[in-house]
Parts: sequence; C-alpha cells; structure tokens
Amino acid sequence: MKKLILLISIVFCLFACRGKETQTVEKTQRFVSVQNGRLVIDEKPYYFIGTNFWFGAILGSQGQGGNRDRLTKELDFMKSIGINNLRVLVGADGYPGQEVKVMPTLQLEPGVYNDTIFEGLDYFLSELSKRNMHAVLFINNSWEWSGGYGQYLNWAGKGDVPEEGVRDWIKFQKHVAQYADCEECKKLFFNHIKHVLGRTNRYTGLKYTEDPVIMSWQVGNEPRAFSQEAKEPFVRWLAEATKLIRSLDKNHLITIGNEGTMGSENDLEMYEKIHADPNVDYITIHIWPKNWSWINIANITSSIDVAIEKTNEYLNTHLEIAEKLNKPMTIEEFGFPRDHHLYTLEDSTTARDQYYENIFQQVLTASEINGLLAGCNFWSWGGFGRPSHKYWKPWDDYLGDPSQEEQGLNSVFDTDSTIKLIKNFTNRLK
Repeated sequence: MKKLILLISIVFCLFACRGKETQTVEKTQRFVSVQNGRLVIDEKPYYFIGTNFWFGAILGSQGQGGNRDRLTKELDFMKSIGINNLRVLVGADGYPGQEVKVMPTLQLEPGVYNDTIFEGLDYFLSELSKRNMHAVLFINNSWEWSGGYGQYLNWAGKGDVPEEGVRDWIKFQKHVAQYADCEECKKLFFNHIKHVLGRTNRYTGLKYTEDPVIMSWQVGNEPRAFSQEAKEPFVRWLAEATKLIRSLDKNHLITIGNEGTMGSENDLEMYEKIHADPNVDYITIHIWPKNWSWINIANITSSIDVAIEKTNEYLNTHLEIAEKLNKPMTIEEFGFPRDHHLYTLEDSTTARDQYYENIFQQVLTASEINGLLAGCNFWSWGGFGRPSHKYWKPWDDYLGDPSQEEQGLNSVFDTDSTIKLIKNFTNRLK
C-alpha cells in the first residue's frame, strides 16, 4: 500500500510539474513581440484599438484618489467594447500641490517613493491580467502635468519652470530645453528606470520584467528636444535610456513615445534616427488637429475634412519611415474636441466620431493586409468619470484630460456616441 501511495504521489508530481512548465511557456508566449516588422502574440498578428488611461495606477491605489470599484468597472466596460490596450503613466514626479500637477505622485524625491501608487500600479496590472489586456507604460514626460522634465531640472538645481511658463510657451520651452544636456537629470532618471524595472508585483508575484501584461516600456510621453541646439544631446539621451532598459529587460518591447516630426523640431531625419536605434522595437506618432491648428474651433464640424486630410498626410509620411526601418507603428495619441468645443457631456461628438472613424479604418485596413500600422490609442478615456470643474481640483473624478487641461476637452465618456463606433471597429478587427 505504501508503495502504491508513493507511486501515485510521484505520478501526481510529474503531472503537476509539467503543468507548471506549461503555464510558464504560455506566459512567455503571451508577450507581445515583433516579427518581420509586425506586432505579434503567440505567433499571431496583433492589431488593436486602445486608449490612453494615464491615471490607472492612481485609481488602483488605496490612498487619496484611489477607487478600485471604479477601476474594475472601467476595465470591464472597456473590455466589453473591445478595448484591450491601455497607455498608462507609471507615476508622477515631485511633491503634489503645484497647480497643474496630477495628484498623488509616485516619486516624491529622487529615489523616494510613495508606495501607495506603486501598489496601485501592481493592482492595476493584476486586473489587466484577469482580462487579457495589455499596457504601454511611459516612465517620463516632457510636460509639467506629471512633473517630468521640469521636476528633474528642479532636482538637478536648474530651477523650477517659471510660474507663468505653464501658459507661456516660449518661457516653458526655453526652460525645459536644458533637460537634454543635463547630466544630473539623466543620472536621476536612469536610477528611476532601474527602480521601476526592478520591482516585483505584490499581487501576482511576477517581476515587472517578467509580466506579459506589459506590452512595452516607453521612455516618456512626448519627449522633445525643445530647441535646435538640444537635438544632439537629446538623441544621445534617448539612446542611453533605451540601452539601459534593454539591459534590464529582455522580454518587453521598447519605444520612445515620440509624436513624429511635430515632436522632433520638424526634423524627419532626426525622427528616423531615434527610431533606427536597435533597442527601439516600434515607432510612434501622435496627432493633434486642434493643437496644430488643423481645425477651426469656432466651427469644428465644417473643418473636419481638412483635419482628416492633414492627418492622413502626416500618417503616411511616418509610415514611410516605418517601412524603411521595417518596424511596426502605432498612433498612440490622437485627440479631438466635442462639436462646439464645450466640456460637458451634453455637447455632441459628431465631428470626433468622424475623425476617429478615419483612424480606426486605417488600423482595420492594415490588419487586413498585414500592414505596419499595428494599432491606435485615442486620447483619452473618461469613462464613468464626470467633470466637476473647468480644471481638475482635489478630489474630482480623474478624466482623460490631465489637470492642466479643461476637464472633458478630449475625454470619451461611457455615454458618448463614440462608444458604439469603437465597438463596431473592435468587433471587425478580431
């Protein structure tokens, strides 16, 4: 009898161990990768329609700003309409309290962290895993709404962004142009990269570097040189950052988070150069018709055709670079205001829907011909949140619009007609 029990135990162990090996293989196969210039999962093409959900880690936290009930409700709703790819901020930098900075922040001082937000990111990623969704995680930011360049310059002793610089483009640009050639800024940022990529998720037990829910690491949100003089050090900084990320993580894709020529001092050659980096797996563009004066905000619906025409020209210009480099491309940010440029849900989204439809169709067509345009993430998800003030105040609902922008300006809410459009295209994309 003892021999029989021993034999049964051995057989059970063999099957159990084999099962664990299978699970490991399956997890490995679920990583998004690049093959022959295309995004793939499990050897199958991966095309997606996703969104920007920068506040995911905050909602996942259990401190101020946290709302796990809303988070799970939002993720369930997104999953139900076919959204499976979310672009998310790892965490903001510096102490909260500045007028335009999101709250709460993650990195309070260099190397000093608010663990509540890290735990929120852990929880957020674990919830994505349950729903077979993926995240693009951006680590830095050009803009002051999450600290970013300005905060690193402050830590390096270069001073704050001038108070009026939030609304004064010339003053802001002059200040943050110092970042690209700031050695102390680089040192602090690279230490931050090491800390983030060295983390283990307390809910799943997986190291971040071993979690297939993460599709890619992104150096930053819209990294720019901000001057002609800063272009060379800017290129060097990006190359150093991607090399460091690759040395720490062999499993995940890496990208820059660049907008295209509009974020490259209008230098297409520089855009190509930073994406030719062997550590960069796919290229990105952002498209902003309002910010780039492609629409007349006094009559948005009448200027939609011009916006679409210019969008397609911009897209095709950058697709040529993708073709030359044989790398996938994503439109990871594009935003469009409501019809009358109001910030309330009562304002219609006819023009936005028409604009979105054009981009969704580009992704759908690419999926049908195995093209290089792998996906898109519209900016941004408002979901079940609702604006309370023109600009965000503690502790209003988090929307897709960060605190320095009008709340509701570019957000897509659960009641918008855009939802039906999204679902229609994600169903066809399968």
